[in-house]
Amino acid sequence: MAARITYARNEKLRTVKPGYPGNKLFGSQFANGEELYTPQFSNVFRWKVLTENPQKEEKKADTWVPEVVSCSEFLQSQADGLVWLGHATFVLRSGGTTLLFDPLLFDSTFLKRRHPLPCRPEELTGIDYLLLSHGHRDHLDEASIKLVARQNPQVQVLAPLRMAPLLRGMASSLPVQEAGWWQQFDLGADAALEIYYLPAAHWHRRGLNDLNKVLWGSFLIRAQGKLIYFAADSAYADHFGDIEQQFGPVDICLVGIGAYKPAFMMQLSHTNPHEAAKAANVLRAGHIVPMHHGTFDLSDEPASEPIRTLQEVATGGMLRGELHVPKVGEVLPWPEWE
Repeated sequence: MAARITYARNEKLRTVKPGYPGNKLFGSQFANGEELYTPQFSNVFRWKVLTENPQKEEKKADTWVPEVVSCSEFLQSQADGLVWLGHATFVLRSGGTTLLFDPLLFDSTFLKRRHPLPCRPEELTGIDYLLLSHGHRDHLDEASIKLVARQNPQVQVLAPLRMAPLLRGMASSLPVQEAGWWQQFDLGADAALEIYYLPAAHWHRRGLNDLNKVLWGSFLIRAQGKLIYFAADSAYADHFGDIEQQFGPVDICLVGIGAYKPAFMMQLSHTNPHEAAKAANVLRAGHIVPMHHGTFDLSDEPASEPIRTLQEVATGGMLRGELHVPKVGEVLPWPEWE
C-alpha cells in the first residue's frame, strides 16, 4: 500500500515562499521536495567491500591538512567576524549577536579530526543562536551539544522539523524552535537578524529505525544588509535556483566541497567542487567560503583534491564570486566585503 502523503510545517512561523504547503511526508518520512530518497545499503557494501579506490595510493600519500590559527581572542571579543572551526562548523558574529553552526568539537569512534580545533571548546561561550542543519553525526554531535548547552544557558536552538525530541535526549533544557523549508524563525520584534530555514537535497538517519524522520535543510541569514547562505550538506539540485529566485543574489555562500567520491555513494548527498561552484554561481554569490573538507576522512578523494579543484575552477574564471580559502580559525571580516 502506498504511503500516505501529508505536509508539515511550523504553523506558528511565517512561510516566505508563496503557496508552499510545507514539507512533503511519505508516511513518516520527509522527502527531497517531491521525491523520497532512501539510501541503499547495497551502495555501502559496494563501496567498502566490492570496490577498490582507484586513488588509493594518491590518497595515502596526500597528507595535506588545513593550516590552523587560534581564534581565542576573537571568541572572547564582541567583534564582527566569520570563523571556520573545521568541517561545517562556523562562528558568525554580527553586531554583538553570535551564531554557532553545526558544532562538531570532539573526536568519536568513527570521526577523528585531522587537525586541531583553533580554540578550546570551553571558549565557545556567549553563543546566542545554535543553528543545526540536520541530524547526521558529523553535524549533530551529542558531546558538542551538551557542552554548548552547559556553557551557554541563554542559547536558543534553531533546528528543522522534528529535531526537538532528539535534542531533549542530549540537553533537556535547550529551548528549540523548529522550522520547515521556506520558513522564517521568530527571533523577536527587536532582532537585528533574520534567519530562514531553506531546502537541501539530503536525508536523515542516526539509528536503525529513524530514516528520514527528522528534516534536513540549509540556513539563510540576513545581517547588516547582507545575505549569508549556509548550504549545509546537500547534493546539487534545483533548490539553489529557487533560493536565488526567492531572495535574489546572496552575498556570502558557505558551501561544502568534500566527501564526493565514489560518486555512486556520495552524489545524492554532497556537492563536489564543480557542483559547489555551480551552486554558488546559480546563487549569484559575491563571496564563496568552502567547507566540509580537510577535517575528517569521510570518502575516497585525496585530502587536498577538493580545495585544489575549486581553486582551479576559480583561477579558470568559472567562479563568478570571490573565493576565500581561510585557515581554520582565521577571522574573516565579512561586513567589509563588497
